[in-house]
Amino acid sequence: MPLRSLQTVWRSATGWLLLLTTVLSLSACSTAPPAGVTAVTSFDLSRYEGKWYEIARLDHSFERGLTDVSASYRLQADGSVQVINRGYDSQRSEWKQAIGRALFTGEAQRASLKVSFFGPFYGGYHVVALDPQYRWSMVIGLDRDYLWILGRDKQLSPEVRTQLLNQARELGIAVERLIWVAQGRDEG
Repeated sequence: MPLRSLQTVWRSATGWLLLLTTVLSLSACSTAPPAGVTAVTSFDLSRYEGKWYEIARLDHSFERGLTDVSASYRLQADGSVQVINRGYDSQRSEWKQAIGRALFTGEAQRASLKVSFFGPFYGGYHVVALDPQYRWSMVIGLDRDYLWILGRDKQLSPEVRTQLLNQARELGIAVERLIWVAQGRDEG
């Protein structure tokens, strides 16, 4: 094989290896909590399992325009957690659903997981506030642009809302950008 062809093959293979390494590195980094954020410890997945209503969120394209959003979590036999996100798209007059898989990033007592809805690509899921009775939680994603406030009921008391907004503010979240999710539709 001529030297020029070998150099082209080498550059091409090196380029693909660099791209693959970069993608794998970025996907690995995206599961860690943002700097200064600590996930809840003494976490009990068996108490967290079940259905949660999305009370508030920061806007992202994958949920844009959805109302009546809920998330359900269920432990699987392999130790992973099945995640079913569901919401109503009023522009299309239909329910949308996404099924994902979550894995703990360390010990199961620390509420720090990585979640994937798209194959091998994972994002962070870090419970940073949790009611002792598991009635509400606040979750931060891979950075401070991802935040969800969840509840077992479709509404939170004004006191709990204020407490969570104050904590989110202290964590550097732009709480004025939160979308308060309408939860008035019966599930179909």
